[in-house]
Amino acid sequence: MKLHRIFALLTRHLYLYRRSLPRILEIFYWPFLDLVIWGFITLYLARAGDHLPGMVMFFLGALILWDMLFRSHQGITISFLEELWARNLMNLFASPLKPGEFLVATMLMSLFKVTCVAGVMTLCAAAFYSYNLLQVGLWLIPFIVNLVLMGWAIGVFTTSLIMRFGQEAEVLAWSMVFLFQPISCVFYPMDVLPPWLHHLAMINPAAHIFEGLRSVVNTGTAPVERLAWAFGLNGLLTVAVITWFYQTFAYCKEWGLLVRVGE
Repeated sequence: MKLHRIFALLTRHLYLYRRSLPRILEIFYWPFLDLVIWGFITLYLARAGDHLPGMVMFFLGALILWDMLFRSHQGITISFLEELWARNLMNLFASPLKPGEFLVATMLMSLFKVTCVAGVMTLCAAAFYSYNLLQVGLWLIPFIVNLVLMGWAIGVFTTSLIMRFGQEAEVLAWSMVFLFQPISCVFYPMDVLPPWLHHLAMINPAAHIFEGLRSVVNTGTAPVERLAWAFGLNGLLTVAVITWFYQTFAYCKEWGLLVRVGE
């Protein structure tokens, strides 16, 4: 074994981190994310003590709903990556296929994945933990709709980043949605967050959905205000992201980036 060859290969990999935000996030953000999430959960449980009603019901329900958000995002990004890996991207957009048609197809694929995953998780929760997600009632429908809409918005945005920056951004297909997890308040309420994070959570549709879930499970309160916030924010987010996608697609087409990212 020669140390200079080992050092050369090590140096080569270290140079990859100089201008790669996804790789830097892998080192610094994800450990920080774990600490933040579990820190807020611990703080929430410590404050609630023995007076936390419906704990098991809420945590299992939140986990299932969060996975729906994750799968709706991933359904779009992975569908795009499948075309990229198969070197079929250029063939698709050289055909009469329009960007809007491509987005609708990936959204339908995402919806299929969400339905399958939700069904499996719901059945497993009922079989292993005697937990019935349908106990949330009819409020479950707008909760799921909003989470799927937000997942689509994040997925479209991630797809546009991969289209623009190529293979370097592929890791975002699995990780982008987790950037929003600390301010989504999946397993803890908004009032656990410090003020500056609380303001960010207020403009996150998912945070209002999980706050609404808590109000239904713990107090039986109708989450009308939370749903209004979620639908309004999702509407703005969807319009902004689709506009961004079309602009990015036009830029990539003009500068020939679709050929490079597809090949």
